[in-house]
Amino acid sequence: MTSATDRLALVADIGGTNTRVALARGAIVETGTVRRFRNADHDGLAPLLSAYLADSSEGAGCTAACVAVAGPVRNGRGSLTNLDWTIDEETLSRAAGADDVAILNDLQAQGHALGRLAVDTVTPLVSTGDAAAAGDKLVIGVGTGFNAAAVHEEGLPRRLVTPSESGHAGLPVRDERMLRLARFVETAHGFPAIEDVLSGRGLERIHAWLSDEAGTRATHDSRAIIDDLADRSDATATEAVRVFVRLLGEVAGDLALIHLPFGGIYLVGGMARAVAPVAQEFGFAEAFHAKGRFAEFMQAFPVSLVEDDYAALTGCASHLAGRATTA
Repeated sequence: MTSATDRLALVADIGGTNTRVALARGAIVETGTVRRFRNADHDGLAPLLSAYLADSSEGAGCTAACVAVAGPVRNGRGSLTNLDWTIDEETLSRAAGADDVAILNDLQAQGHALGRLAVDTVTPLVSTGDAAAAGDKLVIGVGTGFNAAAVHEEGLPRRLVTPSESGHAGLPVRDERMLRLARFVETAHGFPAIEDVLSGRGLERIHAWLSDEAGTRATHDSRAIIDDLADRSDATATEAVRVFVRLLGEVAGDLALIHLPFGGIYLVGGMARAVAPVAQEFGFAEAFHAKGRFAEFMQAFPVSLVEDDYAALTGCASHLAGRATTA
């Protein structure tokens, strides 16, 4: 009988543009099996997985499968927010040829990966003085969209990672300037959500708002705005990133008070990586700690950046292995 530590599983990380697929042995992803697919080349996840398995000499031996989707998951069915795909457990089971299947939100998968990531892929941004803080954790994803997932620890492999759609909560407004920003971005959907500002397109909206206030009406995509940081040649781009970083610190601080992640906050996603080099300079920690009489209490929450492209795959594998171990 195959144990939970060595059974073969199919794992996938489905984004809005690309999907990564790999094989995992227990909780360990076999990195040599990772392949990346353009979603536009496939009609859905099932044919994409079939294409992967057709090219894999080992895939036929999979007895479990887990996929992480960038969107809400409910009752064993996942829908992608930025792609017209849905996947349910029955379809996944048929496509993978596996009986034990699971569908996770992508931030849930990131949460399950914590504790299994290489040390050099986790960089401290805000320290507390505790080398290894114990307790529940929080993953915050900042990329194409924004979301967060609480990680409740009972000790590996027992871990509960709760899903959410935190990016669609209201944007915090603390002063007249941020009220003007909120009124500017709410024209997109009729409601100023966190994701409308803290995401790739969110950075573009901040830049557009600053340009509008200056009367220039300039437009830049997020990559160009980040690139302009290298020589600070565009004052509007620099200020847009500064506003983005401070808002990220403020929202992360709000989420810390909601979830009390004494075991740490972990930032993931392309936009989190892009602004991390200027996080200290642009006041991330100050905004994170700025909670009035709770400012000292906020010192208890360390914040780190995760730079592991395979973290969601590792989380899928870890979830399956933990579930099998405790079954």
